[in-house]
Amino acid sequence: MKHYLCLLSFCLLAFTATAQSNLRGVVKDNSGEVLVGANVILTGTGRGSTTDLDGNFNIRNIPSGNFTLRVSYLGFEPFTKEVSIPASENLEITLQSSSLLTEEFIVYATRATDRTPTTFTQVDKSDIAKLNLGQDIPVLLNFTPSVVSFSDAGAGVGYTGLRIRGSDQTRINVTVNGIPLNDAESHGVFWVNMPDFASSVDNIQIQRGVGTSTNGAATFGASLNIQTDTRQEEAYGEVDNSFGSFNTRRHMVKVGSGLINDKWAFDARLSQITSDGYIDRASSDLRSYFLSGGYYGENHVVKLNVFSGAEVTYQAWEGVPEALLETNRTFNPYTYDNQVDNYRQTHNQLIYTGQFGPNWKANAALHYTYGRGFYEQFRRNDRLSNYALPPVVIGDQSIARMDIIRRRWLDNDFYGAVFSLNYISDDKKLDAVIGGGANRYDGDHFGELIWMQYAADVNIRDRYYDNKATKDDYNIYAKATYEALDGLYLFGDLQYRRIDYSFDGINNDLRDISGEVNFNFFNPKFGFTYQKDPNKTWYASYAVANREPVRRDFTDSPIVDRAPQSENLQNIEAGYRGQGSGFTYAANLYYMNYRDQLVLTGQLNDVGAYVRDNVDNSYRAGIELEGAYQLSSKFTIGGNIAFSRNKIEEFLEYLDDYAAETFTQEVIVHNDTDIAFSPNIVGAAILDYRPIKNLEISLLNKYVGSQYLDNTQNENRKLDAFWTTDLRLNYAMRPRFVKNLEFTLLINNIFNQLYEPNGYTFSYFLPAEGATGRELVTENFYYPQAGTNFLAGVKILF
Repeated sequence: MKHYLCLLSFCLLAFTATAQSNLRGVVKDNSGEVLVGANVILTGTGRGSTTDLDGNFNIRNIPSGNFTLRVSYLGFEPFTKEVSIPASENLEITLQSSSLLTEEFIVYATRATDRTPTTFTQVDKSDIAKLNLGQDIPVLLNFTPSVVSFSDAGAGVGYTGLRIRGSDQTRINVTVNGIPLNDAESHGVFWVNMPDFASSVDNIQIQRGVGTSTNGAATFGASLNIQTDTRQEEAYGEVDNSFGSFNTRRHMVKVGSGLINDKWAFDARLSQITSDGYIDRASSDLRSYFLSGGYYGENHVVKLNVFSGAEVTYQAWEGVPEALLETNRTFNPYTYDNQVDNYRQTHNQLIYTGQFGPNWKANAALHYTYGRGFYEQFRRNDRLSNYALPPVVIGDQSIARMDIIRRRWLDNDFYGAVFSLNYISDDKKLDAVIGGGANRYDGDHFGELIWMQYAADVNIRDRYYDNKATKDDYNIYAKATYEALDGLYLFGDLQYRRIDYSFDGINNDLRDISGEVNFNFFNPKFGFTYQKDPNKTWYASYAVANREPVRRDFTDSPIVDRAPQSENLQNIEAGYRGQGSGFTYAANLYYMNYRDQLVLTGQLNDVGAYVRDNVDNSYRAGIELEGAYQLSSKFTIGGNIAFSRNKIEEFLEYLDDYAAETFTQEVIVHNDTDIAFSPNIVGAAILDYRPIKNLEISLLNKYVGSQYLDNTQNENRKLDAFWTTDLRLNYAMRPRFVKNLEFTLLINNIFNQLYEPNGYTFSYFLPAEGATGRELVTENFYYPQAGTNFLAGVKILF
């Protein structure tokens, strides 16, 4: 009887196995283009899939019977179909554009389209996800045109930054959903305050050059226009964990409700990233969350985003002295155990988008950002006079110097509103936008002494400096694209921007910096696009940008006696974009002419601090080439390269002279020198290989030419050229119990190149040893990046 029962069980199992079938198909839009990442669900079975890079799906192990197939994709109407299993043929499903108002209009006013005569690159969520194992956005954008990224800690976690066409982060405008992100005073973006933000990003548009009018800081080299996650049609859950070299860990959980009653959607993310860093003690402890909820009507969308980041990062700001690069590349001069930067920043965005009839759309947003934190420093044998304190008298001894620990605080609020109104004519020939914003920044800067080697007449929360800044930034713009002839589009963009900036109080060098400055800027832009064939686009434009000095330009230079001047940029762009069967390509020329560009010259202010000064004439000119080609069904190659010339017509270098009887500065005139941190060649090349389904192997190469640490074009003050190669392996599978299971291995710098993409320098004269006269001393400091290292991740999508 046991044998018969076993035989019967095996027969039943075999019958069950043979009764399981697969359902295959492809999903396209109404123009025939495949849709990647569409959700395909067989209701009632618990089985589903998402479309791959070719738009295909495959649902496995389905029992026989009749079921309802549901297909959904953002921006398209959900599709349902009754299917019988086993199915006799592959399905071809076409989705129709949704009648619901999409979220893309949230960023439409500040973005370029294929008919806008400017140079831009679009980075989609799938591109970001391939590299995202916890690194900051600058590292994830490293392989886009003309970008050079770097990390203070050397491993892509913690303080990171990027330059585009040689322009640093303070000259790159960044918006999130059209709302300004740049710090109102420094103009910088501190990505460390937004850990794992890339996990909540849907897409990024990078505009190089002046680009189109936007909100916030002036676009003086490039702009990053970021759109956060858009709604998902289906409920989902995601768990993402990664680990790697230098004890790097990342844990992320993300959930979403999908569209509830076709009206409501909610999303949430929670992340933690920790790393010891490549540089000694350059550790990071980063935490963040992202919350979003919205109402999605047929003609109106109301959405609330709240995202926050908290970071505690051990300082690796000082860099590695040149003399130690070969013997101790991970050197960090700081040894005090709490030499940290400790900061939290929370962003609140309330966004409305509406459609009014067939011709009009409107977008408006209110925002509020609160940030508070400090950096702590141990100061050995510091002067008490630096803190407005008299010497400490102990018995008959007067102590004017001692060890102290100080904290420098920033407590700030940034709030305001942005808006845009879009009109499209019935014949689609005119597309016009009027928009703008009003924003206010309130910043409180103060310093405290929290410990002293000897007791002094000071309390722990006494402020040795305290100053407040208020900055109002208003702008309004109008831009339009008009099809004057068949395929010829004329573009115009006019922006007026006003800045009111005031200071009140004592700076950290104990000077009274009270004062007020005002700026009024007019920024016109004109151009044309010729697009007779949708696969071939020619464009050219002329744009003007004006930029106010940053906070330190005012605080280091007395506002009343010697206020720094605003900067002016005139930008010409001309290019061509094309695509064909299996390939895309683009080429553009640019010329960026600066007037009164602010640069470090070595000049001192009245208390010995180095200040930036305006240089009359400087420029950047270059050509950028990019393309991609599908060699076969398994191989794809793509890349970009930029050749540029970046010059200052005349540069005055101020050198401290300690060899003279009384301290003085010597002025050296330099002509036609390279602008600092502006390599003449920047390139990237990516080779993708798919040996089997769902496995992708990528070789990522980056080349950056040599660049100078200052504007003197001195060969002794230079960053050497470097070429790095990374290897990425990505394997995705769709087991029965989850929607998607994905494994990623990223091996950075596989050839263990020693390189430094960032640094700084200063020089001075000292008395010559053993002889009369003097000698020039140059001190270079570098930020080395890690040799061969890895990150590995597992992503589970429910």
